[in-house]
Amino acid sequence: MDPESAPRIPRHIAIVMDGNGRWAERRRRPRSFGHREGQKAVRAAVEFCLRRGVEALTLFAFSSENWNRPQSEVGALMQLFLKALDREVDELHENGVRIAFVGDLSAFQPELRERMQNAMTKTGANAKLKLNIAVNYGGRWDIADAARRAALEVAAGRLRAEDITEQSLAPFFCLADLPAVDLFIRTGGEQRISNFLLWQVAYAELYFTEALWPDVDADVLAGALAEFARRERRYGLTSAQIKAAS
Repeated sequence: MDPESAPRIPRHIAIVMDGNGRWAERRRRPRSFGHREGQKAVRAAVEFCLRRGVEALTLFAFSSENWNRPQSEVGALMQLFLKALDREVDELHENGVRIAFVGDLSAFQPELRERMQNAMTKTGANAKLKLNIAVNYGGRWDIADAARRAALEVAAGRLRAEDITEQSLAPFFCLADLPAVDLFIRTGGEQRISNFLLWQVAYAELYFTEALWPDVDADVLAGALAEFARRERRYGLTSAQIKAAS
């Protein structure tokens, strides 16, 4: 294929995996059943990104607000995390996937934190796909944490307050070692960012689909990439400026 006609592929995709509970309720099943079925969509998304040559995939698995859900649902989610780590890590490792958990991990039980760390250590040298799983994460928390860490550098004399800019603050955020998010996908029909990667999606293309997360497959994701390829990304410039620079 002529490189000029090859479809544009986003380097970094972020997904809000919404609709597990509603998917289960429509089938008169417990919400936890929907979360289990949603794991199939996670595997489909990882496989899709590996095939398409996407560099990074960030999944919103558990927000800082999700602790307010019924304890039965939170407990079921924690058990799913444990089982998924035991079951999936070896295969992901064999396929060259690097796993990273982003968010405030201190809120989780020691057993779960240990398994998260083991997964990150085992896959840390892989480079085919960077898979980031956001757990107990919130975009506002990320901004506040970056500001706190920058303030500590100022207090230690390693950074001057007057030198804090977008560029100097950027390394303090989660996912600082990755390209900015190019494509933000939310499933389940809602059209909100919901406190996810507020800094990182500043210039991302937003794509919303009615598909509930357990129903997401390669066809749904291919539709998102096709829409991404059709859009003109101007970054504040005009269309004429973009054409002149290309």
